Amino acid sequence: MAKLGFIYPIGGGEYEYYQFAESLGYRVKPYLVFAWHAGGDENHDPDALKETGAVDRLAVSARGLVPLDPDVVLWACTSGSFIAGRAWAEAQVKGVGAVTGKPTSSTSIAFVNATRHLGAKRVAVLASYPERTSKAFGSFLQEHGVGVSHLQWMDAPGGRDAYLMPLERFMKAAREADGPDVDAFLVPDTAIAGFPLIGPLERELGKPVLTANQVTIWEALRLAGWREKVAGYGKLLAA
Repeated sequence: MAKLGFIYPIGGGEYEYYQFAESLGYRVKPYLVFAWHAGGDENHDPDALKETGAVDRLAVSARGLVPLDPDVVLWACTSGSFIAGRAWAEAQVKGVGAVTGKPTSSTSIAFVNATRHLGAKRVAVLASYPERTSKAFGSFLQEHGVGVSHLQWMDAPGGRDAYLMPLERFMKAAREADGPDVDAFLVPDTAIAGFPLIGPLERELGKPVLTANQVTIWEALRLAGWREKVAGYGKLLAA
């Protein structure tokens, strides 16, 4: 059994971690502890995200996972892990790892690792966030050598708003963004319950679709040494 620890900012899509575990007959066991959340209903604001992702605050949440002894720990938030750039994201991972003593990563870093794993050189980003936050994600990807050929923002001020967005909006955005310069589609924001997007879009467009909870789970499994292919969650987990 793989025991996976997640520090998660409440948004709405957290049930996907339990759905995934159930689909595998609970051979994967997720533990979710919730992060302190700045910004209220406008928690996609860059200043609020920097507060949410402060290393000392994450350390407090991480302590809640220590008694559960997970195999790995993930900071399961996209915007709260990319908003201040690569060095900041790496500092978060180092800080959480120091508290837990476990292999550690974050959703933003997972997006980078997943695109590399799939060989995607240029991506289309379909972001729920406002403009400034969406552009910060584009810059974060570019810091890691991932080209961004299309960046769309949907102006959700906070995670709850993103969770309530119809998934058809993201499907429409993907169709509009598709082209020869797109190797994969990225849908950041762990508040979005994006599993239902993956299969239909991959079949229609023929390219990998990466959603925030999907890449976070993939990264956790990878760090935990899981090598089994998992069907039903897109090209990434089936690879």
